Amino acid sequence: MAQHKSAKKRIRRNARAEDVNHARTSRIRGFVKAVETAITAGDKTAALAALKKVMPELMRGASKGVVHKKTVSRKISRLSARIKKLAA
Repeated sequence: MAQHKSAKKRIRRNARAEDVNHARTSRIRGFVKAVETAITAGDKTAALAALKKVMPELMRGASKGVVHKKTVSRKISRLSARIKKLAA
């Protein structure tokens, strides 16, 4: 266990950051799940609407350092490609 005042403070700070990051990750997963549900249902308009909602959430996660920028890019690309296939 930490003995120094600064080490104890660091543990408290890390715990708060972990909670915030976990909440952000969970929120992103929920938005992505909504897009995937719309895709599996075959509803292109709902999928596009959900994609418009998930894009800023993913970008926010990347800017906050929760998710890597290229991971976000890949996820958006794959989701939009799956939505594009719905028309064909």
